[in-house]
Amino acid sequence: MEGLWDLSGIGHLGELEKKVSACCSCGLREGCRAVVFGEGNPAARIVLCGEGPGADEDRLGRPFVGKAGQLLDRILGVCGFNRFEHVYILNTVKCRPPGNRIPSEEERKACRPNLDAQLRIISPPIMVLLGATALQEVIDPGGRITRDRGRWVERNGVFIMPTYHPAALLRNPALKADAWKDFKQVVYKYREIVNADHYSPHC
Repeated sequence: MEGLWDLSGIGHLGELEKKVSACCSCGLREGCRAVVFGEGNPAARIVLCGEGPGADEDRLGRPFVGKAGQLLDRILGVCGFNRFEHVYILNTVKCRPPGNRIPSEEERKACRPNLDAQLRIISPPIMVLLGATALQEVIDPGGRITRDRGRWVERNGVFIMPTYHPAALLRNPALKADAWKDFKQVVYKYREIVNADHYSPHC
């Protein structure tokens, strides 16, 4: 495992969270209230990865709890999923960048061992990347979400779907139709490789 931390021997999310909560590998920890580790079912077969915590997430210590998170919950609901049973939600960085700016490459690199350890422990067969930052961190540093969304990428047996960040859907509702196409693909893949009987009210 690369990085400043040796997290390779940690096999439980609770143990990892304690370690990550003490992380000061970059300057973000100095300016935030909380380390937002992640939330959901540790045995989830779907991981959702966003950019980084915002103001509401920093205040509450939970990922995707602001307006974008509320929209994400509604999207999950129409897919027949919820954040505490079917998915685990996390971000590329665990601390809020000042002013909700995009985390820098150096900040993402410093936090990458934490993300890698989370993914190693959860070992999801399906991963959804929410927005350009997650796409660029996980798949391709030159990735463009408008070009690359909606297409599966398989890495080491994990099926990865890039799509728009819910915040982008709030800024531009016209993107919702494409995002819904992407999430329907996630439902179909979930039925294919996890649970053929999974019920979704809309697909």
